[in-house]
Amino acid sequence: MTPRTTLRIALLSYRGKPFCGGQGVYVRNLSRELAALGHSVEVISGPPYPVLDNGVRLTRLPSLDLFAEPNPFRTPALRELRALPDWLEFAAMRRGGFGEPLAFSLRALWHLARRRHEFDVVHDNQCLGYGLLGVRALGLPVIATVHHPIAIDAELSREAGGDQRWYRFVRMQHQVARRLPAVLTVSGAARDQITTRMDVPPERIGVTPLAADRATFRPRPDVDRVPGRIVAIASADEPLKGLDHLLRAMPMLRERGARLVVVGRLKEDGPTAKLVADLGLESTVDFVHGLTGDELAGLFASAEVACVPSVFEGFSLPAVEAMTCGTPLVATTAGALPEVVGDAALLVPPANPAVLAGALTTVLRDSATRARLAAASLARAESFSWRATAEKTVTRYRTLLDASAVPAEVA
Repeated sequence: MTPRTTLRIALLSYRGKPFCGGQGVYVRNLSRELAALGHSVEVISGPPYPVLDNGVRLTRLPSLDLFAEPNPFRTPALRELRALPDWLEFAAMRRGGFGEPLAFSLRALWHLARRRHEFDVVHDNQCLGYGLLGVRALGLPVIATVHHPIAIDAELSREAGGDQRWYRFVRMQHQVARRLPAVLTVSGAARDQITTRMDVPPERIGVTPLAADRATFRPRPDVDRVPGRIVAIASADEPLKGLDHLLRAMPMLRERGARLVVVGRLKEDGPTAKLVADLGLESTVDFVHGLTGDELAGLFASAEVACVPSVFEGFSLPAVEAMTCGTPLVATTAGALPEVVGDAALLVPPANPAVLAGALTTVLRDSATRARLAAASLARAESFSWRATAEKTVTRYRTLLDASAVPAEVA
């Protein structure tokens, strides 16, 4: 069997929000570089839809989008409940769950069933819904990216008394991942957690690190660093990101004139807003959201230090984006962060506000430390590129296709 030079790739993403969270960023950059390598890429996505570059086709699979602003948890009109995935999505919401991954996987199955001869490989971006097993039954090779096991988020949220609605699909994801022939992930730390928590054999997991978009994230000598500015990217009420520990560190930094800018939406009645008020940080912390990539890069360029205070990271795009901008970095030793940043950051143990405050103080008060970390960041960032990510991904595609072809040739 002669291998196909140009692959026809269906890249699935049940959500693709363009400028926040990793899904839309991953889909956009990977699809662009796969297309630049000469492959045919079609992104099949539910809402919110990703922004894609020229040469990549987008197919929209509408959902009920029941949690979207300005009317989250809405009751859909009867005319909207046209098919089984709609009913499953609605029923999951009413029962305190999150049905989008399952519903999207079934919509994708039905869509691909009509077009099964148009693709060589189906690549799922951490939907891991049961519909993927149906896609395999169609005879299509399936591979999935798991950025990290969502079971980690669920555990941390449960310990913090958070809403478990958003994690009730975890069991489904584990079952599907175990039955797929190949899985991609973004770091060795994430691979180890997928093996431990999802029971996927390590030999089935390929590591393809991520990168920053260098056309957007780059040093900007025309942008002045704002004295005392710390920038962090964190979903405000997500325990995984460790924002609460950074906030608890801020009172120790105020005497140096430090000011924190958090890229994330603050919920007025959420635990983060309460913590900001309890610590008296209203004049010390700003929250911004909805930034474009260019605006985020400009914000990194204006900071004296970027901070990643996470209690686990499967990779950390913000860390690499900050490094690519030449911004000094303070990060924790959680998950993949040491693997990703190397010697380009001051590393501290997670969940320790006092030690975190000490590291940030060191960077803010010492220009020589900032210069050293900025140079190390730029050097470290050179080891990551989306082209390399795409090339490694194609290698995994071809391994999957070779394995899928063996039974057919024997028969």
